[in-house]
Amino acid sequence: MDVTLEILIVALVALVALVGVGAGLFVSRGRKELPPPEVLDEITTETIEHPEHPEPHLASEDEEPPFEEVPADEKAAPTTTIERPEAPGGRLARLRARLSRSNSSLGKGLLALIGREKLDDDVWEEIEDTLLAADVGVQPTQDLVESLRTRLRVEGVADPERARQVLRDELVAAVGPELDRTLHTVGDDGKPGVVLVVGVNGTGKTTTVGRLARVLVAEDRSVLLGAADTFRAAAADQLQTWGERVGVPTVRGPEGGDPASVGFDAVKQGIADGVDVVLVDTAGRLHTKAGLMDELGKVKRVIEKQAPVTEVLLVIDATTGQNGMTQAKIFSEVVDVSGVVLTKLDGTAKGGIVIGVQRTLGVPVKFVGLGEGADDLAPFDPAEFVDALLS
Repeated sequence: MDVTLEILIVALVALVALVGVGAGLFVSRGRKELPPPEVLDEITTETIEHPEHPEPHLASEDEEPPFEEVPADEKAAPTTTIERPEAPGGRLARLRARLSRSNSSLGKGLLALIGREKLDDDVWEEIEDTLLAADVGVQPTQDLVESLRTRLRVEGVADPERARQVLRDELVAAVGPELDRTLHTVGDDGKPGVVLVVGVNGTGKTTTVGRLARVLVAEDRSVLLGAADTFRAAAADQLQTWGERVGVPTVRGPEGGDPASVGFDAVKQGIADGVDVVLVDTAGRLHTKAGLMDELGKVKRVIEKQAPVTEVLLVIDATTGQNGMTQAKIFSEVVDVSGVVLTKLDGTAKGGIVIGVQRTLGVPVKFVGLGEGADDLAPFDPAEFVDALLS
C-alpha cells in the first residue's frame, strides 16, 4: 500500500512538471524579444489613419486598391453629347433639291419664255419683267437680256434644250463664278481669323453665327464665339446654346453692356486659347439709325486693337428685296462688308437678289440659308444655284 502511494505521488509530480514546461514554451513563442535599448531609440513608428477606417492603413503604396463596383444609382449622369455637324460639301445636293422644290418663279418663268417658238419684243419684255420681279435689279436685268438676245440671234437657237443651255450659261455668268467666295478665317502672325457678323433686326444673324460655327467645326477648325449682341437678353443664351452643341465656348458680357468690349474680350481670349477662328455676333440695328451704325463701326475698330477683322459678313433676308439692297449699301459704308449671307432663300421668288446684291456691293454671296435645320447653311456655288433654279 505504501509502495502504491509512492508511485502515485511520483506520477503526479511528473505530470505537473510536464504541464509547466508546455506552458512555458507557449508563452515564450507568443512573446517577442525586445531589441537592445540603443537600437530601440532609433526606431520610429507612424500610424496612417484612413478617413473611413480608424485602424492603421497597412497597404503598400505600390499596391492597387481593391476594385469596388459603383452602384448604378450613384454613377454620375452622362455628359452632354457633342454633335458632329454635317460636312459643308454634303449639304449642297440636299439644299439644291430643296431650292428646286421651292416656289421660285425665276427659273420656271424664264424657261417657259425662252422655250417659245418665236422670241419677239413682247416675249423679251416679259423676260425682263420676270427678272425685275425676282430682284435681279435694273442694270443687271438689262445686261442679262441684252446678252441673251445677242446669243440667241447670232446662234439662231431653235432647239429648246439649246436655248435652255444658253440661259443657264448667261445666268451663271451674271451670278459671277469668278468671285472669290472663300471665307477668310486665317489671321496674321499666328492670330485667329476674326469674322464679324452684321445686319438689321430679324435677318437671323445669331442663328447664322451658330450655323457658321458648325460649318467650321465640320472642317476641324477650332472656334470661339463672341456674344456682342448685348441688347437682347436671349441673344447670348441662344448663341451659347449653339456653341455648346458642338463644343465651342462663348465669351459674353453683362446685359446692356458695351458690345465693343465683348468683341475685344472675345478676340483676346481667342488669341490666348490659340483658336483658329473667332466669330463675333452683333446686335441687329436699323440701317437708318446713324448712332447705332456708328457704334457698329466702333465695335470693329476696338476689336482690331487685338487682331485684324479678316471677314465682315452681312446677313440679308432674301425676302426683303430692294430694301435689302439699301441696307447692304449703308452697312458696307460703315464696316467694309466683304461677303453676304442670304437667309430664307427657299420658298421665295426673289432668287435674283443674289445677282442684285452682288452688283450693288461688289462683294460675293458666300453662304445661303435654305431651311430651319441646324446644318441648313451652305457655301454658295453659282452653278449649283442656277441648276437648282432651272431644274
